[in-house]
Amino acid sequence: MPFFQEPPQLGNQFEGDPLLRTWTARFLPEAGAELHALGELAVEHYGKQLADRDNEPVLTQWDAWGNRVDRIEVSPLWREAQVVAATHGMVAAGYEPRFGARARTHQFAVVHVLSPSLDVYSCPLAMTDGAARTLASSGNQALIDRYVPKLTSRDPATMWTSGQWMTERTGGSDVSQSETIARKDGDTWRLYGTKWFTSATTSQMALTLARPEGNPDGSRGLALFLVELRDGNDRLRNIQVNRLKDKLGTRKVPTAELTLDGAPAIMVGAREGGVRQITPMLSITRTWNAVSAVGLMRRGLALARDYARRRKAFGALLVDKPLHADTLAMLEAEYAGAFCLAFRSAGLVGALEHDRAGGAEGDGHEARLARALVPIAKLVTGKQAVAVASEALEACGGAGYVEDTGLPRILADAQVLPIWEGTTNVLSLDTLRALAKGGALEALQAEVEASTQTRDPGLAVPAAAARAAVAHATKWIGGSLGSPDALEAGARRFALTLGRALECALLTGHAAWCAETQHPAAPRLAAAARRFAANGVDLIHDGVDAADAKLLA
Repeated sequence: MPFFQEPPQLGNQFEGDPLLRTWTARFLPEAGAELHALGELAVEHYGKQLADRDNEPVLTQWDAWGNRVDRIEVSPLWREAQVVAATHGMVAAGYEPRFGARARTHQFAVVHVLSPSLDVYSCPLAMTDGAARTLASSGNQALIDRYVPKLTSRDPATMWTSGQWMTERTGGSDVSQSETIARKDGDTWRLYGTKWFTSATTSQMALTLARPEGNPDGSRGLALFLVELRDGNDRLRNIQVNRLKDKLGTRKVPTAELTLDGAPAIMVGAREGGVRQITPMLSITRTWNAVSAVGLMRRGLALARDYARRRKAFGALLVDKPLHADTLAMLEAEYAGAFCLAFRSAGLVGALEHDRAGGAEGDGHEARLARALVPIAKLVTGKQAVAVASEALEACGGAGYVEDTGLPRILADAQVLPIWEGTTNVLSLDTLRALAKGGALEALQAEVEASTQTRDPGLAVPAAAARAAVAHATKWIGGSLGSPDALEAGARRFALTLGRALECALLTGHAAWCAETQHPAAPRLAAAARRFAANGVDLIHDGVDAADAKLLA
């Protein structure tokens, strides 16, 4: 009989993840039954995802009679994903009072379980969540009343999604060069310009930056606008879709290049300071990015681990081969550290939102911690997602490189995560700016110190590795302040070291909690913490010469 390899199977994505189960037991025990049910739903939609693999968005610019229609058809799974997302509160849960300060932990646990099976529908959901938070923080009560209930609805018939149109031909991270102009037309603002990269162009609305005529150059002269994309006949309102982007990954996401030719818009706040107004959006979308990163890591690992239990080579199952087991252990440790950091970010965001809703203000410890931790979490998990996805595919051999197995999509989709919402270098510089405001580095140091307070001898090595890395990073930045070039050149290694130190510390602290509560997964998580430390935490190299970098660039 000819041989046919049995493909990897996806199991329940809650029950099969000891780390998620222990985190839920610690922070959200009421949600266990819900997440178990969603784990089954994730398996169902993974099957649909594989069957829907070849369906990508299609743009029809003209109808048969020569009318410009710019109609975008999305895949069948994306249409289903809209219903799943609304029904299970993938945005709404973050705004509901049921779990109080833990609302974001609940929301992102739902996202973590479901999102990898929904073909990157997390993209419009992240922007929708960011838009809801931005509007809710804007002080514009008319817009809050009209749009926030739509963006946070659990009813698929009424829930809206939102785009985020910041990227132009001049670039994405440096919005100061934006060329989009806003002109007053009676009581209406109209926008003119080209948006080079607009994800989820099938959304009902978008937030975008534009420069009102007469405003100064630079980022200060930009204002934030809300655009409703379509009229009552479902026609785009003075918006033309030039093309859909032909991307490496996230191919199910209808990312388009648009021309705004007098698109009507509503100014969200003042005529200036629009960049400052989108600040609340960044903490939300960057946390979505981090959680999406750990979700893709988990999906790649789940399939690679199952494959190792089905694939026999050289006389034994792969899982019984010491080298293969060692490789999977390395990946599991990276996932575990990334998970703890991403969900610490989610918990921080939720706690701060809850405090502010209760009237608390100021720059307390958690606010200072979040200022640095949120961009660091996005930065480090994005890089880890690509590395872990690549190794997980390699662990499946040639099948990991063949498109119709569905495995290559994990790697291709993961590659967007270090790019969207700020590249690694941009976020490294953001980290320096966050620390320059004062108090943030001390908050990070306190976080690492508190998380590594354990008497468990089995956790001594990862605890020491986390503390030593933060101490080295602190010494390095203190010695680099007098040399701006050296500070900037080392910013990436510095930020990644802080991120890995936080991951190591948080994983150590969680493993200690599991041991103290005698959770059955405690030995596994302690092993993950030790292996994470062995993978390397401190990435700072004191001998790196900026002059050498210029020679090699």
